[in-house]
Amino acid sequence: MVSSLDIQVLENALSWMGKKRCIWLCTVLQTWGSAPRAPGSLLAVSQEGAICGSLSGGCIEQDFLQRLAAGDYRQPSQQIRYGAGGLSPDVALPCGGSLNVLIECLPASAEAEHYLTQMLRALRGEVSLEKQIVPGRAARLIPTDIMTGRPRVTQHANTVVLTLNAASVLLIAGLSPVADYCIHFARMLGFHIQVCEHRDAWLAEFDARPVLNAGVEIIRCFPARHLERHGCPAHTAVLSLTHDARIDDLTLVEACHTSAFYIGALGSQSNSERRRVRLAEMGELSAEQLARISAPVGMALGSKTPPEIALAIMADIVRVKNGV
Repeated sequence: MVSSLDIQVLENALSWMGKKRCIWLCTVLQTWGSAPRAPGSLLAVSQEGAICGSLSGGCIEQDFLQRLAAGDYRQPSQQIRYGAGGLSPDVALPCGGSLNVLIECLPASAEAEHYLTQMLRALRGEVSLEKQIVPGRAARLIPTDIMTGRPRVTQHANTVVLTLNAASVLLIAGLSPVADYCIHFARMLGFHIQVCEHRDAWLAEFDARPVLNAGVEIIRCFPARHLERHGCPAHTAVLSLTHDARIDDLTLVEACHTSAFYIGALGSQSNSERRRVRLAEMGELSAEQLARISAPVGMALGSKTPPEIALAIMADIVRVKNGV
């Protein structure tokens, strides 16, 4: 899987920690107005001033480094604010917003290395954790069953709680014009995007468009075979968008045997009903499993064109992901 920026932050932090260096880990907790980085975003700084990640796209980081060099932020944890009402009125976000940042000072130790390793495992989707922290004290990591598919930050009295797990995954089973626009919207929404495709002509066309496939994980395999062999985690939405029953039917059967939070397929109401009859006759899916398939896929927006259809699809996936 392609690494997200926050995974790279933790990988670098662990590398610096392995060289017996103190590191500072910063997390965006809350934003007001327009802010360049979402809650949960990470930045790490080494004892020598090496930096990975971002809080603001560059306008805050230099001030933060200067304060570190002056001896600030030596507590196990503390909160600061940048932007309106913040600690540095002369350091304003160009977008006019403001943000609260959690700063953790982690001296080199086996305990700190284990702490960073567990966070990294959570962002990779291996575990789901709740990070609880009282400013001034070291954080605690507690296993949780919550799978948000995105960082979630809440405040209870004087305790900050961050839910840590992997970014939501969009697995597109078969390329199509609608799939192209789903990729575009999913990228903006922060999904990790996988395209599972076995047809040479579609793969050649996709490979020839670097703007479209940038950051997309390409799995060169028949979609149903991939799902049969590897399954997919619970934070995955599976879309079968080819309009080819030979691909879509088998893909949907295998998808229904996974824990994916969303399964959808293109097709009109009548085509979708015929598909359900075919899948029921195959005898591999229960009524409960068949009911998991969203078809016709997407919210009822009266969509006609590929971008409108993709918008309706991604809106419905976000609705389900957010528990609405």
